[in-house]
Amino acid sequence: MTKIAVYAGTFDPISNGHLDIARRAAVLFDEVIIAVAVDNYKHTLFNSEERCALAREATKSSPNIRVESFSGLLVEYCRRVGATSIIRGLRAVSDFDREFQMALLNRNLHGGLDSVFLMSDAAYLYISSSIIRNTAAAGGDVSHLVPPCVNAALRSRIDEWRRRSAGEAR
Repeated sequence: MTKIAVYAGTFDPISNGHLDIARRAAVLFDEVIIAVAVDNYKHTLFNSEERCALAREATKSSPNIRVESFSGLLVEYCRRVGATSIIRGLRAVSDFDREFQMALLNRNLHGGLDSVFLMSDAAYLYISSSIIRNTAAAGGDVSHLVPPCVNAALRSRIDEWRRRSAGEAR
């Protein structure tokens, strides 16, 4: 039986921290699905197709990692793809409280679904997608925090905003 795990999130954008968790999970499971949330109730910098494309590009050298988008309840998506585990990355003790509650809820909704928590590598403890977006928008260099394809996409999107803003200011 193939052991499938789902690593779900917004991934706006996917970071080196996310990739570290996904690659480590890929050692533990036969297949890891990076599940990009479509209806995440957040305002995102990239739409779901763009986030999937960036994640695919960033994981193309990992044969047992695939990327898909999903809508609705994560447990229902896991049921559809035959996953037995949800992967979650933890950066700090404060993450555990929220993740523990979600793990219990998910297990209650789908009894055969376990959550597997992987501690973030120390190099990525302070990284979050929102910090990356905000730093890039303010002109900071985030190239060491994201894969090259994401860095290029961030630069392009921010340049586009600046051009649009400059045009509106006239």
